[in-house]
Amino acid sequence: MLTYRRTLAASTLAVAVLTATACTPGSEAPGGGGGTGGKPAAHGTALAAVDTLTVKGRAPKTGYEREKFGRAWVDVDGNGCGTRDDILKRDLTGVRFTDGHCKVASGTLTDDPYTGTTVRYVRGRSKVDIDHVVALSDAWQKGAQKWDGETRRRFANDPLNLLAVDSATNRRKSDGDAATWLPPNRAYRCTYVARQIAVKKKYGVWVTAGERDAMKRVLGACPQQKLP
Repeated sequence: MLTYRRTLAASTLAVAVLTATACTPGSEAPGGGGGTGGKPAAHGTALAAVDTLTVKGRAPKTGYEREKFGRAWVDVDGNGCGTRDDILKRDLTGVRFTDGHCKVASGTLTDDPYTGTTVRYVRGRSKVDIDHVVALSDAWQKGAQKWDGETRRRFANDPLNLLAVDSATNRRKSDGDAATWLPPNRAYRCTYVARQIAVKKKYGVWVTAGERDAMKRVLGACPQQKLP
């Protein structure tokens, strides 16, 4: 009888321990994956759009010339003004003209996107460049060399791909992609990468694996960033 009672008590204790372990909040089986990582990016975000871009290696730069993208700053929208002046009018404040409506004589780039500083524009001795957010050379090495001339001309003059920026910083960027260059102004990096993604998505320009990963690292800090 004593042996039976001891056996029954031991069995009851074992069941109680197993039940408590199974019901402990936060307990997981190995590999159960209870974290929030791995969630798909929200539809319409730049982070989601990254995965729609083709990933390939960079092609040779052979044959690249600026002229392959048409004459610089043509009037593609038929408003009588070249693209450069259109972007200056869009991005500068306090704009003054040499001819009343088109050629920008002066203005101020307030809060330059690449540096966060204020840059004065004066025609003929400008410290403001119009940057191709996706550089023409970068595009050439990632699909544009197979485009027709008209597509390249549209790409080079598309306002989506153009920004007025500090000239010195722009020249340090050169033809870098997101894997090799990001704006020193960290507050602008999410917007910058989102714009690059939008341009590449629009024209079918591919990205390298390293470039895709760099884009995702930036957007990891701003997962709700929308495409422009």
